[in-house]
Amino acid sequence: MVLKSHMQDSAFEKGNILKLTFIYLNFPFWRAEVSRIALFLAGIKFENKIVLSDEFQRVKADGRLDDGTVIPHHQLPCLIVDGHPIVQTGAIARYCGKLSGLYPKNNDLLAAQIDQVLDLATDITVLVSTSGRIDNNQEKIRKRKALSNGELGRKLDILEKNIKPNCSWITGDSMGLEDIAIWRLMGWLSSETLEGIPATILTSRPKIQRVCQNVDANPKIQQWIQLTYQKDYNRGNYR
Repeated sequence: MVLKSHMQDSAFEKGNILKLTFIYLNFPFWRAEVSRIALFLAGIKFENKIVLSDEFQRVKADGRLDDGTVIPHHQLPCLIVDGHPIVQTGAIARYCGKLSGLYPKNNDLLAAQIDQVLDLATDITVLVSTSGRIDNNQEKIRKRKALSNGELGRKLDILEKNIKPNCSWITGDSMGLEDIAIWRLMGWLSSETLEGIPATILTSRPKIQRVCQNVDANPKIQQWIQLTYQKDYNRGNYR
């Protein structure tokens, strides 16, 4: 359990004309956090609906929550906007980013630059999540160790190379969706919750570390952490 119980099914205050419900598991994974935090930073009210694992299995089978809410692709996260469900991480992130001002409405080049980082985050997630999925624990650990020194390491090196020297952020002059996504993705990778992937995986990648440190130090991010993360939750080893 990683979200404080008093935050479950709660609304973050500051009025907006849309009724938003964000649906995800009880885990601050980047696929959800990038959009939830975007709304929170902008003070946009939304219901934070937590689905537990048993109900999620039914969602995957039936495409509905127990209360009848339709989940179109049978997967989470899902954002309900005035009764209309939206799924897929990128689609939700872009929508929430536009609402919050963290994703451009009239700058296609900047939008594409943000998208490429979000897509890389998805590539890394799929790579890690599918590694050793059907293997026993020992074999899974072996494969993940090989991955850390192989394709995962290569992708992290690509990200490192594409962050400009002495820049606080990946793309722009201020914290954006892409920085939030990478902060939580790297937190997951370096948290030691993935057996076989070392907590030191970012040690040789100082620019990624710097971005993560800058996101983590943001006062509004710290406020979000205090509101939604359990005390002493391991946010990763990038500090």
